[in-house]
Amino acid sequence: MPAPQPTPTMFSPVNILIWLVLLALGIFLGFWIRKQQEIKSGKTIEDAEQKALQIENDAHKRAESKAKEMLLEAKEEIMRVRNEAEKENKERRSDLQKQERRLQQKEENIDKKTDALEKKEEALNQKHAALDKENEEIKIIKRSQTEMLERISGFTAEDAKRYLIEQVESEVTHETALKIKELEQRARDEADTRAREIIATAIQRCAADHAAEITVSVVPLPNDEMKGRIIGREGRNIRTIETMTGVDLIIDDTPEAITVSCFEPVRREVARIALEKLIADGRIHPTHIEEMVAKARREVDAVIKSEGERAVLETGVRGVNPELVKMLGRLHYRTSYGQNVLQHSIEVSQLSGMIAAELGADVTAAKRAGLLHDIGKSVDHEMEGTHVSLGVEFMRKYHEKDEIIHAVHAHHNDVEPTTVLDFIVQAADAISAGRPGARRENLENYIKRLEQLEEITGSFPGVEKSYAIQAGREVRVMIKPEVVSEDEMIILAHDIAKRIEDEMEYPGQIKVNVIREVKAVEYAK
Repeated sequence: MPAPQPTPTMFSPVNILIWLVLLALGIFLGFWIRKQQEIKSGKTIEDAEQKALQIENDAHKRAESKAKEMLLEAKEEIMRVRNEAEKENKERRSDLQKQERRLQQKEENIDKKTDALEKKEEALNQKHAALDKENEEIKIIKRSQTEMLERISGFTAEDAKRYLIEQVESEVTHETALKIKELEQRARDEADTRAREIIATAIQRCAADHAAEITVSVVPLPNDEMKGRIIGREGRNIRTIETMTGVDLIIDDTPEAITVSCFEPVRREVARIALEKLIADGRIHPTHIEEMVAKARREVDAVIKSEGERAVLETGVRGVNPELVKMLGRLHYRTSYGQNVLQHSIEVSQLSGMIAAELGADVTAAKRAGLLHDIGKSVDHEMEGTHVSLGVEFMRKYHEKDEIIHAVHAHHNDVEPTTVLDFIVQAADAISAGRPGARRENLENYIKRLEQLEEITGSFPGVEKSYAIQAGREVRVMIKPEVVSEDEMIILAHDIAKRIEDEMEYPGQIKVNVIREVKAVEYAK
């Protein structure tokens, strides 16, 4: 759309005049409005200056008032502090005066005491001087009396002292021997009757048959031809059996029999059962031998478990660890001097319980300690150490009570017995092992024990001869009467018995009989 074109009327003088008037009017209005704003802003600034001046005057007045108040408060505080300080100074001066008076009194008392001490010291010095003088006089008198006594008696002071010491030693030895004899007699009188009653009652209630057991097994054969089959071609069958079981097979001229020898009883029993199965089956070759040995081992394990459970049930001991029960079962195949160790342990448990009941001790603990006292013998052929130390080690491993472990540890005096339970187990063990027929001993060990007994007793000074009699249950000691007196003889018997206890192992007890004989021989002519 085209832009409008200006018309001639738009630039007429009237229109121009109107535009000029309007422009002048706009300029005047703008100037007037600006002037009014300047007037108004001038009044506002003046009012603000007046207000600021008034605020400043008010602030000066308040500050002066506040300063006066603070000055008054400060003066009052100063007066209060000054009064308190004066009061405190008065109190301190009063305390100081009191302390000065006390110190003065103490000094006066100290002076008095010092004077008294000086006087006492002077008196003591005089007494010391008098005592020194008297001591010198006493020494002179004593020396003269000693010289006079030596001239009269013919003994010097050293000779007289030696003589008195010898007399005192002789009297002390005599009194010691009498006292030992008196105490031993009193202990015997008080304990023998009661001990006999307790032990007799326990043995009577626990009477058991004993049959000595051997340490080798004999397997019977249907005929001597079976020996060759067991040996096998070039000895392969017998080597397989010995390797699998760990035993020695003794095949000699004994008719229709093979001897199985092994120090470890469980392996010997496995070999015996395996041989019996092989002989009954008739098929003897390495593969079949391995099968029969495995079956025999399972049977023996079952018997071990059964025997352990039987022992625990028979003695009434509860809460025994299953591993210890298995170890008890292994004792079924273990012997000691021909005595079955499991049966011995059961008997010791029962005897311990009966003795504990008579003495008023803990029956349960006594039976438990008696049952477990030889448990180390189940592994003493396989592990290093005594059966006591091995048993203590396994019982600690399976968390047995300390009192039970100590009783087991002390039953052969490996440690000092200290509790009633220790002595009960020792007594029960001695009763079970020491009764006639319970144990047997081979000739070599028997002779060695007798020789050791005579050697120990003959090593004491003053012993002339010693003889072991009653199968080693008694030793008779002949002493020289000119060397050992009657009083010393009692002490010698006590020392010999103590040394035998410390150095030897033996079942039961050994009686030490010391004999002192004085002979006088003369001929009438």
